[in-house]
Order: sequence, then C-alpha cells, then structure tokens
Amino acid sequence: MTQLELARKGTVSPQIKHVAEKEGVGTDFIIQGLAEGEIIIPANVNHTNLIPCGIGKGLRTKVNANIGTSSDFCDLNTELRKLQTAIDFGADTVMDLSTGGDISAIRRAIMNASTVPMGTVPIYQAGIEAIENHGAIVNMSVDEIFTVIEDHAKDGVDFMTVHCGVTQASLARLKKQGRMADIVSRGGAFLIGWMLHNDKENPLYQYYDRLLDLAFEYDFTLSLGDGLRPGCLADATDRAQVEELIILGELVECSREAGVQAMVEGPGHLPLNQIATNVQLEKSLCRGAPFYVLGPLVTDVGAGYDHITAAIGGAIAAAAGADFLCYVTPTEHLSLPGIEDVKEGVIASRIAAHAADIVKGVKGAKEWDEQMSRARKAFNWESQAKLSLDPELSQQVHSKIPAIGATCSMCGKYCAMAIVERYLGVSVSKC
Repeated sequence: MTQLELARKGTVSPQIKHVAEKEGVGTDFIIQGLAEGEIIIPANVNHTNLIPCGIGKGLRTKVNANIGTSSDFCDLNTELRKLQTAIDFGADTVMDLSTGGDISAIRRAIMNASTVPMGTVPIYQAGIEAIENHGAIVNMSVDEIFTVIEDHAKDGVDFMTVHCGVTQASLARLKKQGRMADIVSRGGAFLIGWMLHNDKENPLYQYYDRLLDLAFEYDFTLSLGDGLRPGCLADATDRAQVEELIILGELVECSREAGVQAMVEGPGHLPLNQIATNVQLEKSLCRGAPFYVLGPLVTDVGAGYDHITAAIGGAIAAAAGADFLCYVTPTEHLSLPGIEDVKEGVIASRIAAHAADIVKGVKGAKEWDEQMSRARKAFNWESQAKLSLDPELSQQVHSKIPAIGATCSMCGKYCAMAIVERYLGVSVSKC
C-alpha cells in the first residue's frame, strides 16, 4: 500500500511519523497533506536504508542534488564522493542521472549508499540501451521502456522523472510557435525523436495506466517531467510549456485516483517577473501538487556562476509556493560538475530555500536566523560557525585575518556593535 493510500485510511506509517517529527508538525497535518496530494513522501518499498523526507505544502523547502556519470567521464568512486558531499552539506534528495558506463551497476551502488530519497530518469537508460542494441533511440520498444522503469523500481528508486506531458498535441503547439532554444530536456528530446520517427503518441502518456500500476506496486513517486521547459528566457512561459503543464495537471488527477504519489517539475529559465506566475499556474492547473523547479535561472549569461542565477530564482519561486528546488552547479551549461561544484550548488540552493522558508513561515526558519543574530551580537564565533550552513568555511574565513579583540577583522576596533555595547551600556544577550 502506498503512503497516499495509508494516509487516506488514516494510518500513521513509520515514514509519516518520521516526517512529522522532523518537520515539527503533527501526524494529522502530514496525513491530510498526503491524502490531498499536496504533500509527498518518496519512499520506495525496496529502499531499505532510507531516511524519509516530506515534500510539499507547509513543509520546509527541500533541495535536490543531481549527480551521475556522462559518456565523457565515468568514475563510480567520484559519484559516490559527490553523493556523500551532497548529503553532508544538506541535500534532501539526490538524483542519479548517469549516462556513461554500466548505468545499472552505478545506480545500484549509489542507491545502496544513499540514505536520502533517490531519483532517476529511466528514459535515459532506455534510450542508451536502444542505441547499443538497435542502433538508434527511435528503435526502442514500448516494452523496453517499461522494463527499464521496473528495473529502477526494483532497485529502490524513490522518485522517477517521466516526461508524460510531451504529447502530439503539445508538440503541435511547439511546431506552430517556434522557439529560440527548441528542446533542452534530454529525456524530452529522446521521446520527441521517438514520437516523430514512429509517428506515434508518447508511450508514457498513452500507457499511463501501466506506469501507474508500477508506481503503485513499488510506491515510487512520479515526478512529472517538463520535457518542453524553456531553455532560455526568450522561450519562457510560451504556449508549448503551458500546454504541457495543462496535460500534467490532468495526469496528476489520474495518479491520485490510482493512489499514486505525484509531483510536477517546472522550468528552467525564467525572468524574475514570470517566476511567481509560473508557480501560481502550476498550483492552479495541477491542484496543489508539489512543485519541483530547476533553479529557475533568471538570466542566460551567468555561465560559471549559474548556482547564483539559480539561487536567485529559487528563492523567488519557493517564496511564491514552490516546494522543491533542484540545485544548479557553477558548471551548468559548461561541464560535468565536480565534487566542489556539488557542494557549492547544494549550499546555494539551501540558502534560497531557507530564505523562502522565512517568508513562508515554516516552523523553525525565523528562529534559526534569530539564533545567529544573538551569536553575532555576543561575538560568539563558535556558535556562529555551528549555526552557519558551512561551519568549516565559516571558521576558516574568520581566522584568515586574525583580529585584535573579540570582533572580526572587517571592522576591528570600530565594530558598530562593540561601540554600542561599550559606550551606550547595551547588554549582550547570551546565546
């Protein structure tokens, strides 16, 4: 029985209990959110070492970290180090997007090592295997696609990106309007190529019931992918994107009827003034389903610094109601990320998520900042480090240029708080 079905029966599963305790809310709150489809707990029945995580309305904004090999660089040990780095610096979930090497073996190794929910994009493997076995992606069979999906489910994958909204109807919209950057979704491109070559409907849409049956059996969450997401600001919020979102909203309702958990993926590249609108559209069209956004990136010219462009967009999106941020690393658009890139991407997204949580009134968010403020007022550098997102870096930076006295080297003896304390007799509250 899925977490959604358990919630509808009023059953407090171990996963529900854990999420409630972690979020500081009652189990009734989680059960209601799950039952209504506004909260998900990605928890495949085969992921035995999982520490559950809740995503959705009223909960802390979550952060995902993408890792995985490519056809140009494949080293399992590196990916396992990326996984641990992502977890160490606070990623709530990870996705294995491997496209190089023994994809199944890599996935299983990462899966076995991951205590956080793990996602994949099965169409990647299905397409690559079709190239190896049949000479081209367009030659893969429907059964081969679903075999790969079931293999991922058997391995314990907790959520899967499935591009079910890329249909003949949405493609027709795209063809009619045109785009500057066309298709930037790899999974979307795989399916579009197959659809155009075979002149058939997207099998993930046509046989959605088959997908629902698998998701129900293993209780993996459907992450309804945005295969037509904009890859540049010029294509943001166009007809093709909205057409796909309308379809995804219909599929969300189908998944709920089937007792299957679902969330919706979103763009992509968006100008600042369109981010809130996109969140509102998703929440309306998809009946409050958790919204999982890539960034969004607010400019196209931040190459090398796209963790920053994404964090800006992520903060705005989450404050507007997005529930789940997919990190972007500094190497986005340029290269496969390294271990340090993973760290920087996670930290940037966590800053964005937390900034939004303060605005959303998430329990504990404002209090965390208040603790830091008291520590700064008291010149308690040890507490400041412990309260920061990266304690080790905080300590390193503070000690980089030694200061005389209790203040830091930025202001030295002219520190405003020290002056006020010394001359105005303002007492320092203790942390």
